[in-house]
Amino acid sequence: MKFSEAWLREWVNPEITTEELADQLSMAGLEVDSVGSAAEFEGVFVGEVLTREQHPDADKLSLCTVNAGQDETLQIVCGAPNVAAGQKVPVAVVGAKLPGGFKIKKAKLRGVESRGMICSESELGMAESSEGILELPTDAPVGTDIREYLALNDQTIEVDLTPDRGDCLGMSGIAREVGVINRSPVTPPAIESVDASHAERFPVKLEAPEACPRYTCRIVRNIDPKAQTPLWMQERLRRSDLRPIHPVVDITNYVMLELGQPMHGFDLRELDSEIRVRMAGQGEKLTLLDGSEIELRDDTLVIADASRPVAMAGIMGGEHSGVADDTVDVLFESAFFTPTAIIGKSRSYGMHTDSSHRFERGVDPQLQINALERATQLLLDIAGGEAGPIVEEASEAHIEQRPEILLRREQVAKILGVEIDDETIVDILTRLEMQVESAEEGWKVTAPSCRFDISIEVDLIEEIGRIYGYTEIPLKRTAAATVMEGEPEVTFNLHRAKQTLVDRDYQEAITYSFISPEMHDLLDPGHGTVELANPISADMSIMRTSLWPGLLQTATYNQSRQQARVRVFESGLRFVQEEEQITQDPMLAGLVTGPAVAEQWSDAARNVDFFDLKADLEAVLTLTGTPGACEFVAAEHPTLHPGQSAQVLRDGEIVGWIGMLHPGIEGKLDLAGNTYLFEIRLDNKLEGTLPAFRPLSKFPSIRRDIAVVVEESVEFSSVKQCVKRAAPETLKDILIFDVYTGEKVDSGRKSLALGLILQESSHTLTDEEVDSVVARVLAALSDDLNAQLRD
Repeated sequence: MKFSEAWLREWVNPEITTEELADQLSMAGLEVDSVGSAAEFEGVFVGEVLTREQHPDADKLSLCTVNAGQDETLQIVCGAPNVAAGQKVPVAVVGAKLPGGFKIKKAKLRGVESRGMICSESELGMAESSEGILELPTDAPVGTDIREYLALNDQTIEVDLTPDRGDCLGMSGIAREVGVINRSPVTPPAIESVDASHAERFPVKLEAPEACPRYTCRIVRNIDPKAQTPLWMQERLRRSDLRPIHPVVDITNYVMLELGQPMHGFDLRELDSEIRVRMAGQGEKLTLLDGSEIELRDDTLVIADASRPVAMAGIMGGEHSGVADDTVDVLFESAFFTPTAIIGKSRSYGMHTDSSHRFERGVDPQLQINALERATQLLLDIAGGEAGPIVEEASEAHIEQRPEILLRREQVAKILGVEIDDETIVDILTRLEMQVESAEEGWKVTAPSCRFDISIEVDLIEEIGRIYGYTEIPLKRTAAATVMEGEPEVTFNLHRAKQTLVDRDYQEAITYSFISPEMHDLLDPGHGTVELANPISADMSIMRTSLWPGLLQTATYNQSRQQARVRVFESGLRFVQEEEQITQDPMLAGLVTGPAVAEQWSDAARNVDFFDLKADLEAVLTLTGTPGACEFVAAEHPTLHPGQSAQVLRDGEIVGWIGMLHPGIEGKLDLAGNTYLFEIRLDNKLEGTLPAFRPLSKFPSIRRDIAVVVEESVEFSSVKQCVKRAAPETLKDILIFDVYTGEKVDSGRKSLALGLILQESSHTLTDEEVDSVVARVLAALSDDLNAQLRD
């Protein structure tokens, strides 16, 4: 909710600064996101175009003489197509400063001197775009500073409301909060009933009263189609980020901002005989105000006439029934739609509107007639016309009544931790427009119809604490018996794993648990998905079955912003549908791409490769205390490159995957350069072993180097395991220090140079013992892997 501070102060005006006001709202639970100036320019005045002639050397430029209240008449070259003699316009004189740091100077345009600029709304920062200069009313006083004329010495305040505070999505709600906090009187605009000038009614039928328990409407005939929305209203809409469109539309938006009640105005000539509030028929189509055509589902509430849908209830009106430049007869609607009927509907159709935002959170069900009277009053003042009687159809049985809540005196002190006197409690609740009645234990309280969030006792206590002031509640230290439970030493320590990756130059990422079906099918088609019943958007409609989609999107985001070197990791849950059961597995995943190290002078630049990532993952697996229990076995994964992917095994069980992203997927995601990924499960399969001390041998170790020739497909891990089995007691370690293929080695085979570290704990090894161990190792390699000692 974004609003003008000056507008708010017309409702309630405590003697506090803008900064204090923002702090008060935030402390009351209405978090202020930003406070900004309503306009950021100076040196712009009301001017009158005295003459307008064609530029002698440019068809699209005009040569104007302008009176801007300066010492002399200004000659200004203007490129706007709508400039004309006699207009009142904003004029930036020489020396003026416009948004974006633009300063007006004397200039020559196509050889003609120009001493200033006639401004459009976009050039003044008052609109994102504009088709021509801003035309001011003919009675605008020449020479007046535009900031003063349009009351632009104002601040805009944007509050980020939690979903339970729909009552503050209107100026009336914000003003009530400020008034309560400061004990200041709130003076809303006077809203009087508009007498009917004719007796015409438009019939209404409620065919879905559970979704729309109240619908009101009124015909207004013979409005002036040439009427313009007054500048004061346009400015208030602009400062709330709403673009002025048409007086009828602007009035409905204004009432929505003022009272929190969304409304709609229909062109009466486009409606067929009656209004029917009903559920859509499956497959019915509707073209919306934004020009998009949608196919409706049968769970969607619509406003229809006798022949077709004319609006999506509580979301957006239809194009063919909307007001136009020649509209003279209008049907205003003001309705109450239950939140459950609107929640999720706009997003399911790929849209989000100011109306749906409010109806999803709850609109006051007693507000409709008041809002209709206010809109009628404004329309008659601005565009004239003749108003008919209000038509109301309601099903009171479907309108939830606010419950009577027992507020116990002792519970207030118990929960808030501070004694608040009865008079203050009653005063706070009364100023919040609640009905308060004394009871033996405390009070019986009924919240106003706009407060959907208040239904139980603790809600009332929260309100008391919020308005009393969190800073007024004293800090107390509590004492309680505690039992410290030690964490098992064998448990995999995720915090240490994260710190290890950070030490190796990674950054932690936190991504959404929701992904698109397309991303899932691209990266992990083998797992069943969990679909969301009410997704945020179509791109976030299923739960992730892997952490890779989020990391890959992070890499794409960084690369598109010229960050070639990306090293990120994430820990979190994956969600897999297996038959009728949903499993949630804790995972740790990482991604690297780009240069192996940051640009520097002392080492040649190279890109990261598979073994860089493998070393990082091995550092993490070392935290289990038994890194030797983990191995990497070549295997294919649909997401990874067939020649650079491996399963991560621990004691023979799969705990994860590592490899290079498949080139086809890399291209579809627009990633530049090779990208490497790993992902491991953080369940009990990664539990370590309790370390135990073994006495160090006081006898020297002996190293023997051998070179064996094996098939090229044989992995070092297989060789290592074979050697260990051959001499488990004497062999302390095995190293590989060379791999060779080429001359003197048969095609399809390779030579591995191995270093065997031998040691005994009871004596120094003799040459005969060492030769015996080497012989056993060579025999085992020959029998198991068809290895031969290289000559």
